[in-house]
Amino acid sequence: MKIVIVGGVAGGMSAATRLRRLIEDAAIIVLERGPHVSFANCGLPYYIGGTIEDQSKLLVQTPEKLHQRFNLDVRTNSEVLAIDRKEKKVRINHQGKDYEETYDRLILSTGARPMRPPIKGIEQAENLFTLRDVPDAAAIVSFIENNDVQKASIIGAGFIGIEMAENLAARGIQVTVIERDRQILPPLDPEMAAPIEAVIKENGVMIRKGKTVTAFEEHGTKLVLDDGSRQAADLVLLSVGVVPESGLAEHAGLELGERKAILVNDQLETSDSAIYAIGDAIAVKQLVSGALTVIPLASPANRQGRMVADRIAGLTRTYKGTLGTSIVKAFDLAAAVTGLNEKQLRHAGTAYQAIHTSPPDHASYYPGSRQMTLKLLFDPENGRLFGAQAVGEKGVDKTIDVLSTAIKAGMTVSDLTELELAYAPPFNSAKAPVNLIGYAAENLLDHAVASIQWNEVDHLVKEGAMLVDVRTENEYTHGHIPQSVNLPLDSLRARLGELPDDRLLIVTCQVGLRGYLAARILTQKGFQVSNLDGGYKLYKTVFPDKVVL
Repeated sequence: MKIVIVGGVAGGMSAATRLRRLIEDAAIIVLERGPHVSFANCGLPYYIGGTIEDQSKLLVQTPEKLHQRFNLDVRTNSEVLAIDRKEKKVRINHQGKDYEETYDRLILSTGARPMRPPIKGIEQAENLFTLRDVPDAAAIVSFIENNDVQKASIIGAGFIGIEMAENLAARGIQVTVIERDRQILPPLDPEMAAPIEAVIKENGVMIRKGKTVTAFEEHGTKLVLDDGSRQAADLVLLSVGVVPESGLAEHAGLELGERKAILVNDQLETSDSAIYAIGDAIAVKQLVSGALTVIPLASPANRQGRMVADRIAGLTRTYKGTLGTSIVKAFDLAAAVTGLNEKQLRHAGTAYQAIHTSPPDHASYYPGSRQMTLKLLFDPENGRLFGAQAVGEKGVDKTIDVLSTAIKAGMTVSDLTELELAYAPPFNSAKAPVNLIGYAAENLLDHAVASIQWNEVDHLVKEGAMLVDVRTENEYTHGHIPQSVNLPLDSLRARLGELPDDRLLIVTCQVGLRGYLAARILTQKGFQVSNLDGGYKLYKTVFPDKVVL
């Protein structure tokens, strides 16, 4: 059997090495149009920032090592120009010369390319870069080292844009991030992105939200924004997303879907059963919604590569879908997401409930404990998990991984309360963050408490609701939500007469726990009560200029 793989990075190389382990006598050819295979593209920002000092550390394998260990025919600087499905062959260009290779099975792992919008003057911008591979990173480093780069502008505040903001700032460069959305990190919901924005600003990075670049002037050293303002930049990074590299598949007549991603079945076969496709170039089923989408992440690509190899070797495998679990570091904070966010659920017309908690990453009495913010989205009828987000200094990765696993397993919020997770004070709490948010969500399902969200409280107070802050007097004095009254929890029972029985009472505390306790007291005394989900801490994170200090 002869197998040709187009693309030698994450998915393609996973497929190649797995195939060799399963089929020793197969001829396996890997064609990569770039100069490197099996490189760590997720590490590129940290090479630019200097955390990874040696570029060679990004090269996980070389063609020579892959040939020696796996007997793979790996050909770099070899671009596949066309697929002849009828004759089962591909046409390849290597150093200006074309030749052909036949195949029995073809795997397309062509990846994605950075989006390059048709902005006026973009072709004349001599300081404009994108970041996708090792040569891109090397070019950025070389430009910085050979020019007086004082100011950099990053267009796009997604994961790569935020990582690059941190790493350019680490080189002493003044960084401005320009984002057309009203928030950074669009995969997160606004209140979860807010603390990341705050820490970025604290570290000297400027963020301009709700702005788009309409033109490049003076060879890219001046950016014109849609409000007419101009932004000076010695270096510009374009990071506005990627599009599937599906041109090869399209010209071969393979079926394409959303954003021209290659359509595959649950065995990762294209519309031609002799051709498979994997990685950033394909449309995948979103595991929660079941809708086809594009999720360009390295981890799913690697799994898909292994699965295709198993299928070609005769093993029974099906690809069930992708959750989109991902994490980003921003200075001292990390933000992670899995499953669907609120924007996606609203767009799909799916009813959902949200809950926020702020647990410590490990036992709070053990030194070094740090509070994280955790958000869970679930079905208000049966508690099925839809998605989760986490932000904090420590424990974010572990917590989101557990929740990702729970969503994949089809668990409910009640299942979260029963998860038995490793506990010792340096590592976790007896009630782990995942357990606690399960309890909080279960209370909502059981109608033990009603809640309102951070973006609802101002409107409800304006409409006549009374906001009751049940923190201590000292906490209240040091910062509170406007128009709130202070009735500390420990004296609440004795002061019930101060509360109206004909208005909605919204109780709030620091993070939501004391508010829940107060809500239980007041509800059982006959008051109409809702707890402010996430409490004062979450409100202040989103609306720092509104709170009374």
